[in-house]
Amino acid sequence: MENIHVLIVDDHEMVRMGLATFLQTEPDLVIVGQAKNGLEAIELAKQHQPHVILMDLVMDGLDGVGATKEIMSHPIEDGSLPKIIVLTSFINDEKVFPAIEAGAFSYLLKTSPAGTIAEAIRKAFKGEPMIDSQVASMMMNRLQRPGTKANQLHTALTNRELEVLALLGEGKSNKEIGELLYIGIKTVKTHVSNILLKLEVEDRTQAAIYAVKEGLTKPS
Repeated sequence: MENIHVLIVDDHEMVRMGLATFLQTEPDLVIVGQAKNGLEAIELAKQHQPHVILMDLVMDGLDGVGATKEIMSHPIEDGSLPKIIVLTSFINDEKVFPAIEAGAFSYLLKTSPAGTIAEAIRKAFKGEPMIDSQVASMMMNRLQRPGTKANQLHTALTNRELEVLALLGEGKSNKEIGELLYIGIKTVKTHVSNILLKLEVEDRTQAAIYAVKEGLTKPS
C-alpha cells in the first residue's frame, strides 16, 4: 500500500487537529504538515511536496483560492502537482467557484463525514474527483450560460456517452470506466472528449459536477 502524503490547511486549530487526529489512524495516509493560512500552505507545499492538500477557503491573509492558484502554478521537479481538495463551510461561499478556475480538484463540505474525506483523499491520489452533491448544485448554477438550460445539454449525448458521464460523476477513472463498460481506454478518452464538448465544460471535474447536479449518477 502506497503512502499518501497530506497537507492540512485551515485557520482553525481545532479543525486542523481534528482532521489530523482522524486521518493519522488511516494506515495509508501520512500528515506531512499543517498550515493556518495560504502563505504557510505555499511554503509547506514546496517543502513537503504533498500528494493531496485539504484546503480551507476563507482564511486571514492569503485565502484558499490565492494559495491554490499559487501552488498549482509551480509544479515540482518531476512536473507533478498536488491534488487540492476544497473543504468549505458554507454552500453559498463565493470563493468555491473561483477555486475551480484556480485548479482545485475536489469539493466537499466541512460537515462531510471523516470517512468521506479520507475516501476523497484516496480518490484524488488516483486522479478521481469527488464533489459533494450540494456543492455540485451550486457549481452548475454558476456554470450554466445565460439562456441555456443545463438539462438540454446532455440530451445531445449518445447512450454510451451518458453511461460514461454517469461514471465520471461517480468519480471513476478512465481505466475503471473501460472495465465496467468493456471498452478500451482510447475509446473511453474519445467519449470523455465528446462529453466535454457537448456539455460545454472544460474538464472532467466539471463534467462530474454536471452529472451529480442533473441526477445522472446512481443513488449512493
